[in-house]
Amino acid sequence: MALSISSVLLLGIVVVVLFRGKSVKPGPAIACVLFGFSLASTSMAPSINRFMTSMADMIGQIRF
Repeated sequence: MALSISSVLLLGIVVVVLFRGKSVKPGPAIACVLFGFSLASTSMAPSINRFMTSMADMIGQIRF
């Protein structure tokens, strides 16, 4: 069975779980989000996107 889920949705769920578990305080989380938005507008964005895509492809090829 193949399951397709957006990495943004998956990471959003992880953030919500960390917030609810009191593992991450709101201040550092906001700083990380702002860093992510800033990073997305740099010249590194295509490289990061290719890396994330290749990692998702690699995970998708794992057979249980």
